[in-house]
Order: sequence, then C-alpha cells, then structure tokens
Amino acid sequence: MSGYETIRLETDDRGVATLTLDRPEKHNAMNGAMIGELADACARIAEDGRIRAVILTGRGEKSFCAGGDLDWMRAQMDAERETRMAEARTLARMLRAVNELPRPVIGRIHGNAFGGGVGLAACCDVAIGVEGAKMGLTETRLGLIPATIGPYVVARMGEARARRVFMSSRLFETAEAKELGLLARVVLPEALDAAVEREVAPYLAASPAAVGAAKALARRLGPVIDDAVIEETVARLADTWETPDARDGIAAFFERRRPVWAADRFEV
Repeated sequence: MSGYETIRLETDDRGVATLTLDRPEKHNAMNGAMIGELADACARIAEDGRIRAVILTGRGEKSFCAGGDLDWMRAQMDAERETRMAEARTLARMLRAVNELPRPVIGRIHGNAFGGGVGLAACCDVAIGVEGAKMGLTETRLGLIPATIGPYVVARMGEARARRVFMSSRLFETAEAKELGLLARVVLPEALDAAVEREVAPYLAASPAAVGAAKALARRLGPVIDDAVIEETVARLADTWETPDARDGIAAFFERRRPVWAADRFEV
C-alpha cells in the first residue's frame, strides 16, 4: 500500500503489516496530515482480510514519536475554540481507531516517545521498547493536560500507576515504563526485531476472526472509551487551552523562556 506522505504501510507475504511513522527529521511528531493518514491506514487495514497482525513503529534512530508537531501546535495557539476542539477530536478518533483496530497491534518502540507518542504506545495491544529510551507525558510543562491520550494511558497503566507520571511531566526510561505497564518488555536495540517477531508469530497460527472477536471482547470488558468519554477529553483540553497558564506556557516554549508559573529552580 502506498500514497501516504507522513507514514508508510507495507504488508509482507505472511499478512503482517508494518505501519511506520515517517517524519524522522521531525522526530516523527504528529501533525494534521499524519493524524489523518494514520486514521486512513487503520480503516484500510480493517478492511483488508489478508492482514493478520500490525507492527507500529517509527523511522529514524532516536525517536518513535515526539508527540505533537511544533508548527501544528503553534497553529492551535491562534485558533478559535471550535477549531481547537475539531483538531483534538480528529486526534482522539485516530487514537480510538488504533485502539480498536480488529487486528493485534504490536508496538515497536525503538526510541523516545513523548506526549502523543506515549498515547500511541498505550493503544497497542503489546508494546516493546528499547533499553535506555525515554518517555514522558510532558503536556503539563506547557500548561496543558494529556487529555485525548488520557483514556488509553489510564486504561493501559491503571489509575494508580498512571498518576505517578500523568501530571508531573517528568521523563522516565523504558525500564520504568515496563513497571508502569506501558511496555510489556524492554530489550537491547539489537534484540528488538526478534522480540517483535516473537509477539507476531502466535497470531499466524490463530484464527484471524477469533483474534478480532477476542480483542473486541477484551475492550468491552475493559474501561469504557466511547463517544462520551472522547468528547469530554476534547472539551477539557479546549478549556485548558484557554487558561492563563497554558497561554503563557505555550508562548514561553516558543520564546525559549521559563513560564511565569515555573519555579526558579527545578530538575528536568
């Protein structure tokens, strides 16, 4: 499959699709185009009966996904509330499409993941990371909240573990991400592909229809992430964008200064 500008979608002879974030020069940060293409790719995968499993990864050596693209975020600064809500809703629906994809999704987290990148990892059925990579829910450093990704992060970690990292914006390594339940395993970089293959292999001997039905049942038995939940996260994010803390936090980020509400001394 081709025709995308910000992602790649390739399927091998076994029916294993590899969905690759393809903006390495931007650390695979998500912009409007990538969000739309990811949603489209999920729809195409769901309709393709040949596909039995999906590997989600990123191109480039350093980053799996750095979260939101800076130019995309800058555009949100000047947008009206309804425009911001529409953009957030598009992101939320894409995440839901990944989360509910009727195929097993194995995250190949080969590098750093922040913000929305953590959200994507949380939407995978299994995510495997490399030793030493960093992750973080960094939204509160900007005066924002991890809203649209929140349902998936909390569903993956559980509330108690999520609260260790959900609000602080601190960075943590993949070893802690495993403790938090975000990653299933952490391996050396040279062992990553073999570890991913070990996750893929059992699905090649399982009924694709049964796998899809079992995944749907697991989601039904888990935390509810429906239209109402998604709309609440969109509204809460829109509310937060309008706060003085967010306005100054985002401006400070682009102006390369400390927000007025940040302590004079703090550790990153």
